Amino acid sequence: MVIFTRTYDFISWLVPLTMNFPRCQRFVITCRLQAAALNFQEQIIEANAQRGARRAEKLHAADAELLKIRLYLRLCERWQWINPGQYRHASQMVAEIGKLLGGWIKTVTSGM
Repeated sequence: MVIFTRTYDFISWLVPLTMNFPRCQRFVITCRLQAAALNFQEQIIEANAQRGARRAEKLHAADAELLKIRLYLRLCERWQWINPGQYRHASQMVAEIGKLLGGWIKTVTSGM
């Protein structure tokens, strides 16, 4: 599924970027942003292995992680840890992932 590839690409882009964040924040915001991205990927992997209500539960948990990613990215842009171009790129990637996730959730919940 495309969502797995897009998520992998996003994380591959994000993690090296966060290595340039201020050292004093590496264990606060940086850690949370990376964790939310990795948790998102884990949730969709686990959702793919489930069926029915368990799959829907994992997908909704993934959606919550995506909301966290959006928040942390906005903060990073506000604090100028990423430039507007990087923020735009990240936002486009996250928006595409969100659309893919939303479609998957709709498919799963309409079949219940």
